[in-house]
Amino acid sequence: MPVTVDQIRSVPKVLLHDHLDGGLRPRTIVELAAETGYQGLPTTDVAELGRWMAGVAQRGRLELYLEAFQHTVGVMQTRDALIRVAAECAEDLAADGVVYAEVRFAPELHVAGGLSLDQVVEAVLEGFRRGSRDRDITVYALLTALRTAARSLEIAELAVRHRDAGVVGFDIAGAEAGWPPSRHLDAFQYVARENFHNTIHAGEGFGLPSIWEALQWCGAERLGHGVRIIDDVQLAAGGHVSLGRLASYVRDRRIPLEMCPTSNVQTGAAGSIKEHPIGLLRELLFRVTVNTDNRLMSGVTLSSEFHALAEAFGYGWRDIEWLTINAMKSAFAPFDERLRIINTVIKPGFAAVRPAS
Repeated sequence: MPVTVDQIRSVPKVLLHDHLDGGLRPRTIVELAAETGYQGLPTTDVAELGRWMAGVAQRGRLELYLEAFQHTVGVMQTRDALIRVAAECAEDLAADGVVYAEVRFAPELHVAGGLSLDQVVEAVLEGFRRGSRDRDITVYALLTALRTAARSLEIAELAVRHRDAGVVGFDIAGAEAGWPPSRHLDAFQYVARENFHNTIHAGEGFGLPSIWEALQWCGAERLGHGVRIIDDVQLAAGGHVSLGRLASYVRDRRIPLEMCPTSNVQTGAAGSIKEHPIGLLRELLFRVTVNTDNRLMSGVTLSSEFHALAEAFGYGWRDIEWLTINAMKSAFAPFDERLRIINTVIKPGFAAVRPAS
């Protein structure tokens, strides 16, 4: 029998690619705008604002998709606002059945109100702690630097500085074309020297060269999206599949792909969910994971993403469990924590719903 959204919501799930400023509740945006004096909202009607945010995401290009963030970032410039947004993020993910999440944000976008970078990180981590309290979820932070800015080393140092307080990795994001990850090589070398973790947005708005640089120049442990790795996978007549050298490297090394199907369709990286490369890549046993990217703009939850894949590719419980364990294996939490969650939370949770074979 096909799985339903409610059934998927009931099982433990893992989220590796979710942007804090892409997951606000519309009501929170309206209320924070009033509290902080932010004047830029297209509307202060909560329902209408939600529709506007989702509409911006439908325009088929990454640069257009990113426009909505000026408003979410605009209301996230005070300590109290950051705590509230982070706490609500943890609450919303827990309500969706997420038991482990790594949520990313760019600290340099939240200093316009006078906060220091450290104060921004401290506020977000406090929010995650509050939102996770008494809920079955663990939330860590990833600190993101902007490809188009020049503060990546500073953000990498910031991430390492807060590694024992809840930051588990470093990331870069933003427009890919013309902004290769190797421009930020000093930041990635610093992260490596500190025995810390990194993930890089690559292969979303640009192709194989972006993925290659992320891996071979910058030492990416995971690929944010990575959807364009499909350009190195050839389908021949009769269904024969051959992998190019980069795709083989990614699969052989078990490099995790943080795939966000709905977002990838909205930004033009995939034509539809049915055409999304995750279907073939899962068949080929790449280390694919399923993620939300921006829950507000894309109008999704992790449960709805899995449900969309189940409808498109006929996935059942074993597929969803496989993808979930992939994500937990790929998390930046310590090994013993990953193992504990897999063995005591994920596997028992799926065993309870999966039909006996």
